[in-house]
Amino acid sequence: MVDLIPTKEQWHRALCERHGEDIQRYFESATVAICGLGGLGSNIAVALARAGVGKLVLVDFDKVDITNLHRQQYKADQIGRYKTEALAENLKEIAPYTELALHTVRVNDENAVNLLQNADIICEAFDDAECKAQLVNTVLEKMPHKYIVAASGMAGFSSANTIKTRKITSKFYLCGDEVSDAKDGVGLVSSRVMICAAHQAHMVLRILANEFEV
Repeated sequence: MVDLIPTKEQWHRALCERHGEDIQRYFESATVAICGLGGLGSNIAVALARAGVGKLVLVDFDKVDITNLHRQQYKADQIGRYKTEALAENLKEIAPYTELALHTVRVNDENAVNLLQNADIICEAFDDAECKAQLVNTVLEKMPHKYIVAASGMAGFSSANTIKTRKITSKFYLCGDEVSDAKDGVGLVSSRVMICAAHQAHMVLRILANEFEV
């Protein structure tokens, strides 16, 4: 059987044609951490892997559930598996030359610095508001030299145009509508969650390309 997977050089050249050689080398030399691999995180990971980001640090303690499948980048036959392992398997099919580091743990104040110390940019992609705030505060206080791209508000059927990316500080960017909450009634809708995840992934790529929000 003929091996149809392109070589690493062919992969690199194809991405250079899309992004330009200088920017693609920035992407390939970068390490991005994604904390939470649900509707936001799994979609962020796929977007960054497709863009050719060199290394992704995947952090989540949870397992794939049937209720995840409508908005998260998993397959039905992966139900019950740890999200780190299932997503890594899927990413290797999508982008075989992206390096992956898996941490099947819950992020907290004690382990965050050790888990994320090698990342250039950190993506906050949790569902829980308290966990979101805890990670953002930890990064801002203990790792102020690192970029963090977080999310707030992506639930329901409201217009996709209300989801935006906002610069909070020189190292902190927030994506979402900053209002909607799944607890308000209508839950997390796949398309809107993916739009917010795309905002986060795109902001990561803009930072790596030295393009910044004002």
